[in-house]
Parts: sequence; C-alpha cells; structure tokens
Amino acid sequence: MENQNDKSVQNRLQTTGEELKKSIFIYLANWKWFVISAIVCLGIGYFVVLKKVPSYTRSASIMMKDDKKSGNFFGDLNESFSRIGLSGGSYNVINEMNALKSPLIVEEVVRRMNLQQSYTMTSRFYDKPLYGYNNPVNVQMLDVSDGHAAAMSLSLRDENAFTVTRIAFRGETFKVNIEGACGDTLDTPAGRVLVKRATSVAPWEGDINMYLTSVKSATMSCMGRLGVELEDKNATVVNITYSDVSVQRADDFINMLIGVYNEKWIRDKNQVAVSTSAFINERLAYIEAELGVVDKDISSYKSAHLIPDIQSVSNLYMSQATQAEATQVQLNNEIYMARYIRDYLTEGDEFKIIPALSGISDATVGAQIAKFNDLLIERNKVLSNSSENSPVVQDMDATLKVMKGAIISSIDNEVKLLEQRIRSQQQYGSKATSQIASNPEHALHLLDVSRQQKVKEAIYMFLLQKREENELSQAFVAYNTRLIAPPSGSDAPTAPNKMQILLIAFVLGLAIPFAVIYVINLLDTKVKGREDLVGVLSMPYLGEVPLYVDNEKKRRGWSATSRYKRKLKKGLPTSQYDVVKSGSRSLINEAFRVLRTNIEFLSGDGQGNVVAITSYNIGSGKSFISSNVGRSFAINGKKVLIIDCDLRKATVSKHWGSPNVGFSNYLAGQKMELESLIVHSKDVAGLDLLPVGVIPPNPAELISTDRFSEAVSALSKQYDLVILDCPPVDIVADTSIVQRSADRTFFVIRAGLFEKSLLYGLEREYESGKFKNPAVILNGTTASYVDKYSNRRYGYHRYGYGRRGYGYSYSTYGSNEELSEYLKED
Repeated sequence: MENQNDKSVQNRLQTTGEELKKSIFIYLANWKWFVISAIVCLGIGYFVVLKKVPSYTRSASIMMKDDKKSGNFFGDLNESFSRIGLSGGSYNVINEMNALKSPLIVEEVVRRMNLQQSYTMTSRFYDKPLYGYNNPVNVQMLDVSDGHAAAMSLSLRDENAFTVTRIAFRGETFKVNIEGACGDTLDTPAGRVLVKRATSVAPWEGDINMYLTSVKSATMSCMGRLGVELEDKNATVVNITYSDVSVQRADDFINMLIGVYNEKWIRDKNQVAVSTSAFINERLAYIEAELGVVDKDISSYKSAHLIPDIQSVSNLYMSQATQAEATQVQLNNEIYMARYIRDYLTEGDEFKIIPALSGISDATVGAQIAKFNDLLIERNKVLSNSSENSPVVQDMDATLKVMKGAIISSIDNEVKLLEQRIRSQQQYGSKATSQIASNPEHALHLLDVSRQQKVKEAIYMFLLQKREENELSQAFVAYNTRLIAPPSGSDAPTAPNKMQILLIAFVLGLAIPFAVIYVINLLDTKVKGREDLVGVLSMPYLGEVPLYVDNEKKRRGWSATSRYKRKLKKGLPTSQYDVVKSGSRSLINEAFRVLRTNIEFLSGDGQGNVVAITSYNIGSGKSFISSNVGRSFAINGKKVLIIDCDLRKATVSKHWGSPNVGFSNYLAGQKMELESLIVHSKDVAGLDLLPVGVIPPNPAELISTDRFSEAVSALSKQYDLVILDCPPVDIVADTSIVQRSADRTFFVIRAGLFEKSLLYGLEREYESGKFKNPAVILNGTTASYVDKYSNRRYGYHRYGYGRRGYGYSYSTYGSNEELSEYLKED
C-alpha cells in the first residue's frame, strides 16, 4: 500500500514537473516576441522620459519655539489660567506643522506669488517653464476672475511686438491673430489683456504660453507637492520640502511659506492678546457687579433680621426668653391665688373672713377684700350684742352680700386679665426662643456669602494684575520659528525617475507577450499532443503521425503550420495520401513504421485482422491513416485490403481513381464477384482496395445487411489485414453498424482540430464497451515547444529511432530507454 502511495506521489510530482517544463519552453519558443516587445516598450518609456518636464525637490529646516518653555507671558498666563480652570494645554508642535501646510496659508502664498499663473516656452520635447529671471513677459487678464481658467499663446515679432495666436477660455479654444506691443491692453475673447515686459532681463525667444488657473486649483496643486515632517519626535525641528519644475520658484515658495506663517502667527498671538484683554475686562466688570451684589446682600440680610452682631443678638434673645419664663411663673401663681379666693368665697359659710395674703397683685381687689373683712368684723360685733333680725345686722348683711359679689366679679376679671398676660408672655418667650434657634442659620448664610465675597475679591485682584501684564507684553511678541537651513537641494531632477520608468517599461515589455501567450494557451482548447490525452483518456494509445509537409511547397517558402491552417479552414486535403514509401527514411515514414509496429504488437493478442478506422469529427485524416497504414503493412510483406466503408464521401476511392463499380453495387444485390471489384495498387505489391463505386442513396441500409458482414468475413480470410475506412461516429450511424464486423476499432484524433472536451465523450464510449478493442491514433501533430527546446523531434522522442541496431544515426530522435518506457506503457 505504501509503495502504491509513493508511486502516486512520484507520478504527481513528475506530472507537475512536466507541466512546468512545458510552460517554460512555450515562452522560450516565443523569445522573439519578448525581445520585440521589450525593445518597443523601452522605446516608449524613453520617449515618455523625454516628454516629461523635469521636477526638482527643495527642502528647508526650521525650529519651532516652545512657548511653554520660553518663559514668556503667554506661557505663564496659560499656566495660571490652567490652575484656576479657565484654560489649559501647552504649545503643540504637531498643531503648528498642520497650520504650516494648511490651505489658508498656502492660498496666501499662492496669491502673493501669483502662482495661479504660469508661463512656458515651447521647446522640442516639452514646454520649458519660465519663472523669475527666466520669464520675459507679464500677462494680466483683467476681466478673468479667480474662479475661472484661461490660457494664451504669444509669438514674438520683434523686440517689443508680439502676436496673440491662441486663447482658451471657459472650455473653448479660439485661434486668433491679435497683434500688439508690450504695454498695450488688447481686446480678446477672454476680455481685456495687458501684456508687459517683465522686470527680468531674460530674452524673449520662441513662443510663450501663459496658463491661468483658479486660486483654489493652484492651492490644491501646491499642497500636493508640499511636505512638512518632524525631523525627530523628541525635537522641534521641522523639515519642509517642495517639488516644482523651477528651482527658483521652489525656493521662493518655501521662503514665502515661512514668512506668511510667521506673520499669521504674530497676528494670531496679538489676536490672543486682544482677546485676552477683552476677556479680562469683561470678567472684571462681571465680578465687580457680583461683588456689589454680595455686599448689598450681606447688608440687607443683617437689616432684615436685626443682626448688628451675631453674639450680642444671641445674648439678648436668651435674656428675653428667661424673663418671659419668670413672668409666666409669677402670673400662674397669681391666677392660682385668685381662683383659690373665689372658691373660698363661694364655698362654705356665706360670711367669713377672707385671707389677707391672697397673692393677688390687683390693689382694687385687695381694697375690696379689706373693706369686706372690716365690715364683717363690725357686723359680728353688732350681732354679738343683738340678733340677726336686727335691722342694722340685716343692713350690714345685705351690704356684705353686695360686696362679696363685687369681690367675686373682680376676681373673675383679674383671672381673665392674668390669662391674657400669660398668653402674651408665652408668645414673647416663643419668639425669643425661635430667634435663638435660627441664629446658626443666619451665621451659616452670612459665612457662605462672605466666602463668595472673598473669592470674587481674589479673582478681581488677579484679573487686574493680568490686565496690566497683558498690556505690557503685546509689544514684545517674537517669531515662532527660527530658520535652521535655508531652501536647498540637488540640481539633478527628482522626477521623472528615468530608471524607474525604463524598468517599468522593460517589465511591461516582458509582461505583455507573457500575458498574450498565456491567454492564447488558456483559450486554446484543441488537442496538441499526447500530453493532452494523459489523465483523461485511458484507451490504448497506438502512436502519433506528424503533420506531413510537401517538400516542394516548403522550398517555395510556405509555412507548414500556416498552410495547414489555411487548408483546414477551407476544407481541402491537408496532405498527399500516399506518403509511405519503401526505403524512405523521412519523418512521416518513420512514424507509420512505429504505428505499424504497435498494431502488430496488439495483434499478438489474437484480436483478429479486421480493423475499423474512424474518427469523432470530419477532417481528422482517418482516410489518410487508413491508406498509409495499409501501405506500411504491404511494404512489410503483408497482404492488405482497404475497404472504403464511407459510402457517402468515398474519400479513399477518390484517391484510387473513383471506380464506377464497387462495394455499393455488390451490397445493392447486383450479381458480381467481390474479387472482380478489388483494385490492386500499382506501386505497392500486396495492397488492394475495395472501392465504393456508385454513391448510394441509402448507405446505412446497405451496410446493415447480412451481405456486408458476410463479405467482410470472407475477405478477412484472404488477407493478412483488412482495414475498414469508416465515416465519423458522431456524424452518421454507419460506423456503429460497420464496427460489428470488425475485430478492433481505431479512433483517429486530429491535433489542432479535436476539442479536449470531446475526450471525455470518447472515454465514455470506451468504458461502455460499445466498440470492440478500441485504440487511439494521434494525427497531424506539429513540433511542440517542449520538443524544440529539449533537442527532440516530434514523433520520435517516444519511439527510440536513434538505436544503432536499426541502422539510423539520428541522435535527436530519442533513446533506447524511451522506447522501452513507451512499450511498457502500451
């Protein structure tokens, strides 16, 4: 099992190697196209180099100053604002690099240098750029705005006179002939044009072209050729590069770019200072107003709550609360005594002495009690000397009763008054207590307002200081950059890159034929050689016959391949039929000898001597193969009969003179002997032909009769080899009928004609067993690329016709090992 796997792997590797080798030799065979294509592409590349305008790259280096480390006002102000939360961040070199190449600055450079306008002078290969001291003229298009493009061509007539020959404006080109002199304002299709001599001393030689583009387009073009890079991530040195067709213009652009950046930087810094002053003034006014509000709030709060001083007010309210409480106790005592006396008067004996220590503070009640007691004592004295019925005693009793009622009424009034006083003292005490309870809130409120007052005062003083510093620092702002290296560079152009363009052209010169050959081979679906049959067709392989070339026509200079394709396209015979000759050592004769040897090798299996030769499509050369295989066997001493079974075209019969009477007459039932119909070859002994005769209208019906099979069977006993030349199997059903009488069936595949996709159909026919003992013959092969460059000739590298024992000395025809390997395969 392992041996089989190893052999399978070896076969795959060998197949891959063969395919790679084949592909390499295919491209080597077309080396002339590679050479021609490379030369043409190199020529085109060189012409492109000549037509390209040389471009130069200039560079300069500047150092960006770090404000945070410079100790100037802005760094301190930024840091101070950061501490109080008003600002933050440090100077950033990357941001300044982006600002340096921003569209705003580049556009300003374009406007100042008038880069939207360019001049060229017509030269041999390209238009030579003019700028600065090289530019002799200055053209102003007075009526063309920034957003439009225009072009103009000027031709010099003398030192100061010129002619406008072409004007392009708004997508239209006008050929004009407007003459003028330097300093004149001309009327043109693009409006008024002023042409002046430039301040340079450059001579005016040749035609000058002026191009005007929009400022936006010029800005984008300049930005595309501008590069700003940081030299080192830990440094602040910035490298500026710029590419232009003019060295002077490139240097001027870099210098102008740095100048414009510095100007805008100073302006931005001053703008920062102005904005800072406005900000400080605004904040000062705002904080000043807030300070006034806070002061007024403190004053109003103290006035509203009568708080001159928190501690004094606390002592006052405490004293009031204590006094109110003592008063309430005293009043409660008085109420108690008043109620006691009242109860004393209303309960028990009607006339009894009222206690003098009653605790009532009302003097009137006390006086009434005293009078009552005096009158009661006097009454008791009178009563002791008289009786109760005494008029005096009765009068005194009546008076006492009145006085007692008055006292009770007075006590009631006194109680009500005391209760009212108690309620008043309670309210007074509650108010003092509430004031004491609210005193911490007042203190907290006043503390919070005081804190705000102190913060706003600190900010106010800070802003006053910074305003003065800002006013002093505006006059001391320096440039942000320092020039390290002025614009410089090599005098050699950086574009076009000649070596790169020529290398690309050379690679294209090789790639184009490579791609064309690859596509041609990819689209070529025709069978070319035996290697196309390997892996698809398992049918036995008899051999291959190379394309026959007429030597006479070859001497006339006709290409064999072109002649083959031309005849194949027209449907004409592509070669002579009788090419096998006795004693000939030609390539075609050797091929048929190999084919004969292989057929004899197969005949050793006892498969019979009747062979049907057919094909899948028309023009495969089956009749040619039938005729020459028969000649090869006859030359070798065999008795051979060719039966032309193609009753529709009779191709073999035509090359034998097209006899009028033949096999079709016999099959039609005419009474004649087969031997009388056979035609004998005049140049090859032992070779006979049974021609078709008259073309019948019903060939399929004739060959399907028993007369046909009986005739073939009888003739096979008289000849060593009977060849049945049949029509193509895919065209008519004749072959399927004829092959019943054959012992073997040979399929002829025409190289360059047979589609590879049809091989699968042929393989299915083989696997189905429809045809008896089938085999394949490859016809019309031409020398392949592999054989040309591996020192071989097509048709011989497989069969070993370099063997000394056969009497040949063609060293290019293969080896003994190849012959043995082939015989093993078959």
